[in-house]
Amino acid sequence: MAVPKRRTSRAKRDQRRSHWKLKAPHLVPCPQCYELKPAHRVCLKCGYYKNREAIKVE
Repeated sequence: MAVPKRRTSRAKRDQRRSHWKLKAPHLVPCPQCYELKPAHRVCLKCGYYKNREAIKVE
């Protein structure tokens, strides 16, 4: 069975984990109302998606 010869240092361990951080969500402006929304999602402010009304917003 493979056993590590040396203990992994804190620096080496943290280098391996350097990509674990959370990314901010990518937001794009809505073409109708210019409110920021996630890409490929219905705008919750005006209810439009791909220049059509997808949901009714009161």
